[in-house]
Amino acid sequence: MSETTRILLVDDDEGLLRLLSMRLASAGHEIKAVASGEQALAALPQFQPRLVITDLRMDGIDGMALFDAIHKNHPALPIIILTAHGTIPDAVEATRRGVFGFLTKPFDSQELLDYVDRALRLTGLSAEPREGSDDSGDWRDGIISRSAVMEEALRQARLVADSESNVLIQSESGTGKELLARALHRASRRGAGPFVAVNCSSIPEALLESELFGHSKGSFTGATQSRKGLFESADGGTLFMDEVGDMPLAFQAKLLRVLQEGEVRPVGANNQVPVDVRVISATHRDLEQAVETGDFRADLYYRLNVVRLEMPPLRERRDDIPLLARHFLSRVNERNGRHIEGFAPDAMEALMAASWPGNVRQLQNVVEQSAALSTTEIVPASLVQRALRSDPSGVLPLAEARDRFERDYLEELLQITGGNVSSAARLAGRNRTEFYKLLKRHHLEPEMFRAS
Repeated sequence: MSETTRILLVDDDEGLLRLLSMRLASAGHEIKAVASGEQALAALPQFQPRLVITDLRMDGIDGMALFDAIHKNHPALPIIILTAHGTIPDAVEATRRGVFGFLTKPFDSQELLDYVDRALRLTGLSAEPREGSDDSGDWRDGIISRSAVMEEALRQARLVADSESNVLIQSESGTGKELLARALHRASRRGAGPFVAVNCSSIPEALLESELFGHSKGSFTGATQSRKGLFESADGGTLFMDEVGDMPLAFQAKLLRVLQEGEVRPVGANNQVPVDVRVISATHRDLEQAVETGDFRADLYYRLNVVRLEMPPLRERRDDIPLLARHFLSRVNERNGRHIEGFAPDAMEALMAASWPGNVRQLQNVVEQSAALSTTEIVPASLVQRALRSDPSGVLPLAEARDRFERDYLEELLQITGGNVSSAARLAGRNRTEFYKLLKRHHLEPEMFRAS
């Protein structure tokens, strides 16, 4: 079953839940059915649905509270609400807050299926491939993930892929911004066209104009023949401009003119050359701050930042560390003819506990260094620690990492439940007494999370 058709059903009516499951499963969807909002939130990270259908009136976390909790971390996930108590004000309020659909029980089965199909289609998650685009899953090749935060980033990217809007990916170094740019290109209507990447910080300022716009023969010393620039090479496709925040201020006006007019003039040429290019740019710098300090043109910033995406840092997607580590290890084995099976448990704990200031790129380096020095089929913790020691800020003591994770988890539960300790304890699978002890240990007060 395609991952893009997972639907989470939430209803405290067992009979209706069973009926809905059968109808949607027969329509080709993969279904997970739960009986409460608390169970839905617990199931969300593992099941990673592409659509949620929930009852409005339920004990504990009701439909709208569930919507608010989900949309806090998954704003692109469509939600359809069902209710036997529907009123026009309910529907107006629900749609105003972003609920995709609002159906009153009893509802027509075909109407529900139409809503489901529309939700999946309009959010770019339909199982039916769109003409000229790649909906097979190949569009995200090279991106290894199972974490909820990364899947949400990919979901948002998939939503904007088919637009012609320029995209700015503003994230830390080493997170994989080019991988996301390539995925956007493959998923777009330009996927059959060229994808051209350039690192703006690696080209000397004197050569930047020629590299991007091209030049005519004899236009400068050494120009023995005419040459197309990267904009022309990307015609009909996508130009990825990495580290655009390092672009010299004097050149920014020239780039702005190209983006405004859709044509370039090669160095030394008299005529303009039309280009049809979508620009995806990336930077680790805070461009808003650069605009305020005058280091980056505001008009260019707004041209590039039509849609803004972020690649989450590795410390926020720790679920992906074992997957990535095994992937990098398999590449080392293939390249070097080795047969290293994996990491010792305490070695994997060390990887999970690291703070990863260098993100995925640093993890790749650590895996490769550890594997290169390993004389056994299982990489020991000592080699991982040795590889991490080259950057002392890259690793936290394991106990400290666990405490931080536990506190973050408790805070998230309290935020989801609005400071309701009983609901938060149920989500955590703990009794109230145990939960209060955890809160006390981390100096957390439920009142801090209650709406004023």
